[in-house]
Amino acid sequence: MTHQPALFTEPTPAGSGPVECLGLTFENDAARRAYFTEKLREKLQDPAFHQIEGFPLGSDEDILALSDPPYYTACPNPFLEDFVKHYGQPYDPANDTYHRQPFAVDVSEGKAEPIYAAHSYHTKVPYRAIVPAILYYTQPGDLVLDGFAGSGMAGVAVQMCSHPPADLKHQLELEWQAAHRPPPQWGSRRIILNDLAPAATFIAANYNLPFDVTAFEREARHLLSDLKKELGWMYETRHTDGQTIGQINYTVWSEVFACSNCGREIVFLDEAFDPQTKGVRDKFPCPNCGVELSKDNLQRLLESRIDPATGQPWQRIRLVPALINYSVGQTRYEKKPDELDLQSLERIETLPLPPTVPINSFPIEQMYHGSRLAPKGFTRIHHLYLPRSAQALGWLWGRATMVEDTRLRNMLLFFVEQAFWTMSLLNSYRPTGFSQVSQYMKGIYYVPSQHSEVSPWYVLQGKLNRLAKVFHTPYTQINCCVITTGTAFHLRLPNKSVDYIFTDPPFGENIYYADLNFLTESWYHVWTDTKSEAIVDQAKRKALPDYQRLMQQCFEEYYRVLKPGRWLTVVFHNSRNAVWTAIQEAMQTAGFIVADVRTQDKIQHSYRQVTSSNVVKQDLVISAYKPNGGLEDRFKLEAGTEAGAWDFVRTHLRHLPVFVETKDGRAELIAERMNYLLFDRMVAFHIQRGLTVPLSAAEFYAGLEQRFPKRDDMYFLPDQVAEYDQKRMQAAGIEQLQLFVSDEFSAIQWLRLLLTRQPQTFQEIHPHFMREIGGWQKHEKPLELSELLEQTFLRYDGGDRSHPNYGPGLDDPDWQAQLKGFTPDNPPVAVQREARHRWYVPDPNQAADLEKLREKALFKEFEEYRQSKQKKLKVFRLEAVRAGFKKAWQDQQYRTIIEVADKIPDNVLQEDSKLLMWYDQAVTRLEM
Repeated sequence: MTHQPALFTEPTPAGSGPVECLGLTFENDAARRAYFTEKLREKLQDPAFHQIEGFPLGSDEDILALSDPPYYTACPNPFLEDFVKHYGQPYDPANDTYHRQPFAVDVSEGKAEPIYAAHSYHTKVPYRAIVPAILYYTQPGDLVLDGFAGSGMAGVAVQMCSHPPADLKHQLELEWQAAHRPPPQWGSRRIILNDLAPAATFIAANYNLPFDVTAFEREARHLLSDLKKELGWMYETRHTDGQTIGQINYTVWSEVFACSNCGREIVFLDEAFDPQTKGVRDKFPCPNCGVELSKDNLQRLLESRIDPATGQPWQRIRLVPALINYSVGQTRYEKKPDELDLQSLERIETLPLPPTVPINSFPIEQMYHGSRLAPKGFTRIHHLYLPRSAQALGWLWGRATMVEDTRLRNMLLFFVEQAFWTMSLLNSYRPTGFSQVSQYMKGIYYVPSQHSEVSPWYVLQGKLNRLAKVFHTPYTQINCCVITTGTAFHLRLPNKSVDYIFTDPPFGENIYYADLNFLTESWYHVWTDTKSEAIVDQAKRKALPDYQRLMQQCFEEYYRVLKPGRWLTVVFHNSRNAVWTAIQEAMQTAGFIVADVRTQDKIQHSYRQVTSSNVVKQDLVISAYKPNGGLEDRFKLEAGTEAGAWDFVRTHLRHLPVFVETKDGRAELIAERMNYLLFDRMVAFHIQRGLTVPLSAAEFYAGLEQRFPKRDDMYFLPDQVAEYDQKRMQAAGIEQLQLFVSDEFSAIQWLRLLLTRQPQTFQEIHPHFMREIGGWQKHEKPLELSELLEQTFLRYDGGDRSHPNYGPGLDDPDWQAQLKGFTPDNPPVAVQREARHRWYVPDPNQAADLEKLREKALFKEFEEYRQSKQKKLKVFRLEAVRAGFKKAWQDQQYRTIIEVADKIPDNVLQEDSKLLMWYDQAVTRLEM
């Protein structure tokens, strides 16, 4: 071994010649692995190394067996800093000219790709959706990070930037040309992939590290062939001719219940299955007493067995084989099990459990879905496998682990583990499905009443053919990844070392990753450290505040390692508003500035901006940036001053898109450039840094008018407005924002947009307003339209008929209905007044006076809430609480914020990003 300069050459297959890695030269790849494996072994012997948060549970030997250092370790990777030192570019603020505007990602793109389907995982973003973002935000040689990497699709995307499929390359180049962007810079980047789950990082490593595809295909075929020689008899059955031997594809097992009326045993598949529809009937008669039965009134039967691992008595639901699907040559047949089939199953059951099959217990008490497993008798891993499946999987896993070459061994394990769920009792019988493979319920441990026990060849032979085809591509021959296993809030990377972050974090309580990975990780004997899992999980006593705290720590770590002025893209599969609010608060508290939030329009296959907090069950793409050092340095000198506030606005406007064109050629109103969102971002920037806000909303709005050019209710920098004007002239029109009225704030924004287009009378506004408020939130105090108008807008009261806000006369046909019972010479006073006067948006100076009057009314209501003896407020004015929180913050009355927050329903506080921001910061201040 000789020391070399910090060069990088792609690893070559073991034994094929010298390789260089992290500045060291080795005789071959086997020597490289031996050297770094020994270094990892030495590191694992340090007790302090095991104390790192997120360190997986497992023995040193099992962690070593799974790892392929330095590129992949099934624990925190001790070689990360060396990787960054060799391949990263140090941040140089003096010569940094980087600038980008936000870029939306289509997370639905490419889910039908063979690479995407090469290995399943609980959630995945297709690599084709990630490639455009990486190309846009980075250039060749840059370093990318995904701290919640899952199955490693971001790594595949990075590799595709240097070896793109021809169709993807052509498509992107055409799209970027049409969008007047510079052409994509194809070329190699590097990426760091991290995940808390060993199951995830093992998949990511095998997706992304080079291997000998031909050797893998050869060994995998030998594996399946040798299995047939060894255990093929277990999957044989006699054809109905009594002579020919058929090969079993799958055996359908049925749960046995008892009739709640007569007690007779009911084989569920025999009685409930409808051969005509190929479905299960909701109701069916008992074959003995005729009473109508359903799943709800059947009695579960448990049978006593001897646990093959412990030798102790064990009870589980009773299952019997009901149907065999088998092949003779290329023809498939079905039959009921005969006596020989039953004898074969009895023989298999007497065999000892293979030592490679895990027998550890599920942490039932700490699992959200544990209550579904234990009552049916499934408390250990091996309980989920029928004896035949346990024999086959145990043999395959044991044989694969004996392969000496690390990379080849891991690919074989990657191949075999894809049968863990399908060959378990979790796999349902789906007679109408294309295949019986992967017919388990996703995201849950559920043992169905009809189980399809597939043969290993049925599930793995086709998978091998597809894997061989997928991996015989150029991308599998390069290495630009390093994979680490641990928590995202302790990445062990240098400060300001990463050029771009793409991340798809866990989203509240939708998916229980650690629980779901427990089955696979039990085969590794290396498990996720659940203490560090960012999740809402009642079983693990983790509530929404715990999730937000962990996510905030992760975003703080992202902020630390990201270079100033660089971007973070967060793909968020929203489950509920409170979780979405927690994510926003975590990002902003960490220091990131949100520049764009979009939700995918699955009907139009496009993205629309998010302008409401009510975004449940939509895929969101959040673009945020880390302020550059210049802004932060200046802000330290200008903190809490008007100059500092306007410095932030100028910097923020520079990071926003100047012009967005819809697919039908119209200009899009960019919500982030509108006054109320600019104000919200400015306020958040101050509050997250513990400062008072130097401007009221009215002062801020007036200052915007004075300082920045305005187009279509959006504000621009002087050097941006010319570009907008030019593109706006070529657009087919402008697409208005879609606002949903659910509370006072959204009602005011809706009215502002309506009256900006054209001043209107009360009678013109009222019918439209009544249609919009159908989704008014239950806790929000109802407000009359007249009250909203009087507190926020102005009405023209003059008599000048030429004034643009002068309304229609009483002779207008639209008013005739209002005059019934009156003469035109003597109309009702209210109608006479409203018929002449239109409401309009005040100019900034007038708005400032109105804002002061409105705030006075809001403060009065807030004080009533503060003094209220109610423990919980049922109906209240949310804007009054927001205004009161803001004033209390300015006055440093942090306890007042907390006292009133305690009276607000928890779901309201958790789902309102503004209230949550004030509350969290008040708690932090009192704890200091």
